[in-house]
Amino acid sequence: MSQDNTTIKKPVRVWVDGCFDMMHYGHANALRQAKAMGDVLVVGVHSDAEIAKNKGPPVLSETERYAAVAACKWVDQVVPNAPYNTTVEILREYDIDFCVHGDDITTMADGTDCYQAVKDAGLYRECKRTQGVSTTELVGRMLLMTRDHHKRGESSISNVNPQDLGSFSTVGGKKKPHQRTTVSHFLPTSKRIVQFSEGREPKETDRIVYVDGTFDLFHIGHIEFLKRAKALGDFLIVGVHDDQTVNAIKGSNYPLMNLHERALSVLACRYVDEVIIGAPYSVTEDILTKEYHVNIVGHSNTHTELDLDGKDPYKLAKERGLYKEIENPNSTLTTEGIIDRIIQNRVLYEERQKRKNAKAELESQKEAEDKKKA
Repeated sequence: MSQDNTTIKKPVRVWVDGCFDMMHYGHANALRQAKAMGDVLVVGVHSDAEIAKNKGPPVLSETERYAAVAACKWVDQVVPNAPYNTTVEILREYDIDFCVHGDDITTMADGTDCYQAVKDAGLYRECKRTQGVSTTELVGRMLLMTRDHHKRGESSISNVNPQDLGSFSTVGGKKKPHQRTTVSHFLPTSKRIVQFSEGREPKETDRIVYVDGTFDLFHIGHIEFLKRAKALGDFLIVGVHDDQTVNAIKGSNYPLMNLHERALSVLACRYVDEVIIGAPYSVTEDILTKEYHVNIVGHSNTHTELDLDGKDPYKLAKERGLYKEIENPNSTLTTEGIIDRIIQNRVLYEERQKRKNAKAELESQKEAEDKKKA
């Protein structure tokens, strides 16, 4: 009897942890890079209590944050209530080969490096931090809105003077030690879009589903909607409207994130197969038949704003019997609702921003000191 001497290689298990508050494409890009270093990506998510103690109150609850991380296509397992201080013991508990973090220092409330223990044990690797986006910056964008501006569309977030963001300025960057937060630092590149894309084409037998929207401040309301849309067929295409269209339809405070920021957040979702960047607000013949032959056009059970010409954007899909309304139990969580959380607790989050900026200053100094020692 012959023996098979082939050795089965143990999958490399990688650990990443964090708050993942208002999960954005910067978080997703870190998870993408970490997954590329191994085979299985395990993500620890901190509890509300741990975040409040070390950084200030999170915008989204731990339940909302756990669900957002689980929906990222590069994540294999989510560990709730992960310790803020990453220990060798937690890595051993989940059979982890090494942990990954961005190339910036993260400290505890007492100023100590959260990853010092795993660094000392040789279980630490770095990935490149995505420049131009952070939860702190997104909160800063929302803090520029007053309740009146939010309701009346009196102030355009896209035309804000960067000097007005002074109290929300962040510390970072090697070239700019006191870089101010602006509306968006994001520079879209084809490379990043390719990195986030699957490149999968639908099979001839696949039922193709199309949905569209703004997908601003991508959240679990969006995620649940996309999950249910995908369940209607085999291949899900998502149209993301451009900034000018969103601004014209929704008002001058929107969108908070630009088209490419929003498209990357959608591409990172495990239920999405393809994204049309800058899709028309109304479903057109080209959408239905030019690139793909769409079988179902879905829309959430929420109010639909008419197009600028006063017409129903789903008129053509309804006439052809392709339209289907999607019940979404999480439709109560909206982009507007997240903004309201910030505005209603303005003083609380302004204090959080100050704390985080002061903490970032110390982390920057520690990073500089560590480099001198190296």
